[in-house]
Amino acid sequence: YLLPHPKKHKKSLEEAKPKKISFAKFGKMASEEEMIRETFYISHGTPMMTMDKSVPARSFLESWKEKVYLKKPKSILVISAHWETQVPTVNAINHSDLIYDFYGFPAPMYKLKYPAPGSPDLARRVQELLTGSGFQCELDKKRGLDHGSWVPLMFMYPEANIPVCQLSVQSHLDGEHHYKLGRALAPLKEEGVLIIGSGSSVHPSNNTPDSADGVAPWAAEFDNWLEDALTNGRYEDVNNYKTKAPHWKLAHPWPEHFYPLHVAMGASSENSKAELIHRSWEHGTLGYACYKFTST
Repeated sequence: YLLPHPKKHKKSLEEAKPKKISFAKFGKMASEEEMIRETFYISHGTPMMTMDKSVPARSFLESWKEKVYLKKPKSILVISAHWETQVPTVNAINHSDLIYDFYGFPAPMYKLKYPAPGSPDLARRVQELLTGSGFQCELDKKRGLDHGSWVPLMFMYPEANIPVCQLSVQSHLDGEHHYKLGRALAPLKEEGVLIIGSGSSVHPSNNTPDSADGVAPWAAEFDNWLEDALTNGRYEDVNNYKTKAPHWKLAHPWPEHFYPLHVAMGASSENSKAELIHRSWEHGTLGYACYKFTST
């Protein structure tokens, strides 16, 4: 049920028709109504969510605009677990091709579309902010959206009328690196950009057995530790989870699904408040916990 490790994914592209849309200007403060105080970390689970209406996380994402975040952002920046690069890289495209970075799933899933516009202006602004904070940042002018972005967005914003950019993770680095990436990107909130980290709160290896008796104890213990650390403001513990968290090697044998959380956490503020806004499980080992970080 779990996807292969992202480095092994085969990628195929489908060109989506560009929508006519007015693009936001970046580098300038948005109006008071357009400013954003929140960042989010969502667990996107498996792409089977697109076919299975019974998945609780799907219902949660479908309620996004009515119950979770009511304002329409000017643009969206997604930090996706399914894009790993040596240095931070942001896609700079005018319209978003879809990457079907999974295989062995039902054929209709490879025909799904999410024709959201891209935003080269936002991509350049991301590059400007990161390089200004001492990071190397590259632009990718060909890459579309992988399922870490388009699967949740097709339920959150089904109209596909908001420009979307995607930022990569560096799985060979650590949580502190990704937290600092988020700190550098924090000004985007004042420019009307919604920052979303997309991964999984618990993402074990493919050969981890299902738990037949509810949530596996090790998975629950890690997930509860994460909630306690975040909601009590112990962000440094989350950055150093390899020395602080129980069962982290089982919960995240590879870190790419965890690091988007660190970016969203860093992009909030040092005094932000974290709130658990959804929790569900699949097979007793795949965690769908989602968090909201609100700047005070």
